[in-house]
Amino acid sequence: MVRPISARLAQAVRPRRLPQSNPRLRQQQRFASSTPTSEEMQKKAQDVFASVQKGLGQAFEAGKKFLGPVGEKAGNLLGAYREPLQYNFAVFREVLKQVYVAERLQPPPLSAFASVYSTLWSRARNPQYWRELARSGDLTKVGIYALEAYGIFKIGEIIGRRSLVGYNIQ
Repeated sequence: MVRPISARLAQAVRPRRLPQSNPRLRQQQRFASSTPTSEEMQKKAQDVFASVQKGLGQAFEAGKKFLGPVGEKAGNLLGAYREPLQYNFAVFREVLKQVYVAERLQPPPLSAFASVYSTLWSRARNPQYWRELARSGDLTKVGIYALEAYGIFKIGEIIGRRSLVGYNIQ
């Protein structure tokens, strides 16, 4: 018997259940006592919204004062969208903060840069280092890396000039 296409499509789209007999496929249960409650999260969201609303209100007033009647008209054009835009901006900022902290995106300290460049400079001046590279065969790898770095630099120059060869002088 041939089933109608809608029944076959429904079966194809239906989510599959994993067998419960395999312990590796089971989802881990999490017992965390530090998970914030919905009331705490709601209070934090309200606090963030209030602070952003205050900050954007001050920025709005400063913009009106700086831009004069044009700024006031631009602010009035937002109308009812002003409050949701402020809230969405606040949520976006808080998410970015959490990602920044979770991924440890802070730049390295200046001492790390100094140590890396001093190591590179001391190796580049040492002829024994170059002899060892040539003997081990890693000199070709270093040459390829240097060529890649130079190519990336040249691509950046081409993008910056907005021209393949030379600058557009007009």
